[in-house]
Amino acid sequence: MAIIPIVAVLLIFGMLTGTSLFSLGASTFLIAVEVSRHLSKRWAESVSVERQSHPNEIQVGESFTVGLQIKNASSYWIPWMIIEDRLPRVAIKAPPVALELLGKAIRLQSFASRQNGLLTYTIRSKRRGYFQMGPTILETGDLLGLHRSYRVVNQPRYISVLPRIVPMEGLEIASRRPMGEMRVQDRGMEDPTLMAGIRQYQAGDPINRVHWRATARTGVLHTRIFQPTCLQGAMLLVDLHEASNPKHHEPVRSDLAVTAAASIAHMLYMMGQPFGLISNGRDAADRVQAVSSQGTYADHSEAVKNIDMRARSERLRPVVLQANRGPEHFAELHRMLARLERTDGLTLPQLISETESRLPRMLSVLAIVQQIDEACGLSLSMLRCRGYAVTVIVNQFSEEYMESAARLAAHHLPTLPLYDEQAITVLSRRWLLEGAAQ
Repeated sequence: MAIIPIVAVLLIFGMLTGTSLFSLGASTFLIAVEVSRHLSKRWAESVSVERQSHPNEIQVGESFTVGLQIKNASSYWIPWMIIEDRLPRVAIKAPPVALELLGKAIRLQSFASRQNGLLTYTIRSKRRGYFQMGPTILETGDLLGLHRSYRVVNQPRYISVLPRIVPMEGLEIASRRPMGEMRVQDRGMEDPTLMAGIRQYQAGDPINRVHWRATARTGVLHTRIFQPTCLQGAMLLVDLHEASNPKHHEPVRSDLAVTAAASIAHMLYMMGQPFGLISNGRDAADRVQAVSSQGTYADHSEAVKNIDMRARSERLRPVVLQANRGPEHFAELHRMLARLERTDGLTLPQLISETESRLPRMLSVLAIVQQIDEACGLSLSMLRCRGYAVTVIVNQFSEEYMESAARLAAHHLPTLPLYDEQAITVLSRRWLLEGAAQ
């Protein structure tokens, strides 16, 4: 031990100078400090914590129990130890609360030789999001308070709280493109792949629709008629830029936009129609960082340094999920919506410019936006002029909606109001048909 030479020097100095009592006291103090440091470090290293399994995904409003199995694998008696499971303070404390803590995630306990313990608590989800659970921090020290040791044990787990799905009434998003599978009453555009029958030729009928076999058989010109169909589906364009989603409306408005997107996607999934997602929001999983659980620390700030998710991410790449169908596709979109956060990256015009090549022309575009300026209105209008069926869902209160709707109407863009969660259920069929019928 490094302290032995120092103690020897002190004792020799005391004998030579006649201050043996002082040297003996100083040596005793140094030995006590070294012994306490050694014991606290050993105590911290002798305890292991195993996290019991819990779900990786839950719905808003559901609860789950976290269990930590604590084991003292050594023959040491540990007089005291604080076991704290690290939880995201913003989610637990900041209103509105995202995760409600039922019980305590911290415990003071002493351990006998080879003794085990169990720490349990319950979490109830209040809001959607992506949250880090853990790691666990151990704190212990000697009885005199001369030295403390901290240790980070186990790796954190991450849980996705999926956004709520609101049942919708009369959802129908028709892109007015032929060659789909949904029958429509408007015969302005017919599906050339689905023949419904033949009739006698009328003036103005195209020559390429003449049914030559029936004409040869009857001696009278006949023309083919087709079943009018359309493709029903949508690409969801969710704007979560900080400039157009101001902080004083958060997290209510961004959560409402995500809930609306999840509800629309779920309805399309139930109808067997294609759907996809494009957003300039940040994926919370990009803020995850590796946690080191090696060694002990003498300071609490050093122990907790770099163990939480990063506060920011410099990612500028948009979140894109190509259009598809099926339960696996909806589950992936649902998880992506749970992790979406506001960002200062791409604005809505920049997002449209970056991802326009990935927008299928056969599907409608449903843009969910909050604040609309002239640049955003112009970008959406240019998207419509290039042949896309664009409908804008304005995520604002009723007193603000009329001004935004007027600005979009100047660009001939149909709008739908999203005042609150109840408004999701009453998105009428007539409005959506008018908005998508372009």
